[in-house]
Amino acid sequence: MKTPTGQPGGIGRNPFVHELKFTMTDKIKIGLMSVTVFPVRLLLVSFLMLLAWPFAFTASLGRSELVPDPQSWWRRLIDLCLRVIMRAMWFCGGFHWIKVKGERAQPSEVPILTVAPHSSYFDAIPVTMTMCSIVTKLESRSIPIWGTLISYIRPVFVFRSDQHSRRKTVEEIKRRAQSGGSWPQIMIFPEGTCTNRSGLILFKAGAFIPGLPVQPVVLRYPNKLDTVSWTWHGPGALKILWLTLCQPHNAVEIEYLPIYYPSMKERDDPALFASNVRTLMAKALEVPLTDLSFDDRDIILSRGPLRIHDCRSLLHFNRLVGRLGLKAGTRDNVLEEEARRATKLQGDRLGLEDFAQFLNLPVTDALRQVHNLFDQAGDGKMDVRHYVIALSTVQGPHKPMDTLKLAFKMYEEEDSGEVAEDDLASILEIMLGVKEVELSPLLLELQAPGSGKITYDELQRVINQRPNFSVDCLSFKDHPRRGCKSCNGRSHNKDD
Repeated sequence: MKTPTGQPGGIGRNPFVHELKFTMTDKIKIGLMSVTVFPVRLLLVSFLMLLAWPFAFTASLGRSELVPDPQSWWRRLIDLCLRVIMRAMWFCGGFHWIKVKGERAQPSEVPILTVAPHSSYFDAIPVTMTMCSIVTKLESRSIPIWGTLISYIRPVFVFRSDQHSRRKTVEEIKRRAQSGGSWPQIMIFPEGTCTNRSGLILFKAGAFIPGLPVQPVVLRYPNKLDTVSWTWHGPGALKILWLTLCQPHNAVEIEYLPIYYPSMKERDDPALFASNVRTLMAKALEVPLTDLSFDDRDIILSRGPLRIHDCRSLLHFNRLVGRLGLKAGTRDNVLEEEARRATKLQGDRLGLEDFAQFLNLPVTDALRQVHNLFDQAGDGKMDVRHYVIALSTVQGPHKPMDTLKLAFKMYEEEDSGEVAEDDLASILEIMLGVKEVELSPLLLELQAPGSGKITYDELQRVINQRPNFSVDCLSFKDHPRRGCKSCNGRSHNKDD
């Protein structure tokens, strides 16, 4: 598969990995705080959270999910009590002074606040200070104590088990945003996941679909030791809590930027609206833009014997199939069916029109780009099996053996179950994201350098025996043996 020139740009440091490095002084300080201050802080934080629960529970009684709360005196009193309790909780957790810059706009003027970067559950600090609504998964409601506090702020719940959840979530955001300020402001983290704050990843369009003014809000944690970042690879939730409560002081800054009024073009194009707001926020934060999204994280974080070595082509392909609406609905049975149909073609190469017919899609610019990725000879034709392998890879980068087995079904000889050396090289080139794979080391490992063919069971046995299979048993022509650019050359095999 071709690697498009300049795709994707501006990846830089992997935003989904956070590594903590402690000096001897840090270790001594954490050790002393762990046996002195930490138990007291944990007790006080737990007590204050428990104290907040009956207030939130009482205010949530008799509510309707479809209408905003009436502004009665007792609800305003409960709201004030909860703000005081939650501020005391953060104070006891070491967030003694919370620096706030700028001024928050009124809900009637700006219904949506876009907050970035999203890096930790401590990002709840501005939520508890404003009691804004948030967008969160439905499962959050069942968390003891905290779930009641979340329900109090009237969140927009995401039903992940519902295939129409995204559309319903956007419709609810739009309904509230157009209420003229009768609903609480919605505080949205448009990145959609936690990162290490090294840059701003791509924004989801949900906050920008209503086409209404938004107020960007940027968060900073200017601490010498970053104990708050909670990413996909790094310290877990409990360790983050322990390390943060062991710091003498935890600094946090909240800056409300000027209201962003979208142009007519931005109202018609939520992706452009989101991109321009992201650029503005990155400039305020003085961090780079990172051309990665929540959907790219598994590709970048792939590990194991068949880890992806160069993410660029697969990341580009992943975005294209997303634009075509293919990846979201792709399930194992769909991949199996496409693999079966591709096998029937017996290696016949398809032009753009035939490829569109294969996918039952109209010819669009995105489809043309996908087709071009697999047009290795430059003659306007592609092997659709390559597309199926790439789709399976981005669908389950953490399950490469499933992709390999699917590929073998498309290429293997019916009687022997063997795959030719050249075909296996093509399979691995797509799965690993490299241009050219040399199988000589693998064939020597199998003691079958002259056969030129291999079965799935033989290959699986070698992979199971070799944790660094792609490095030990393969040779990449004109390609360094290192991790993809997104990881700054670090091997994904390392336990990040």
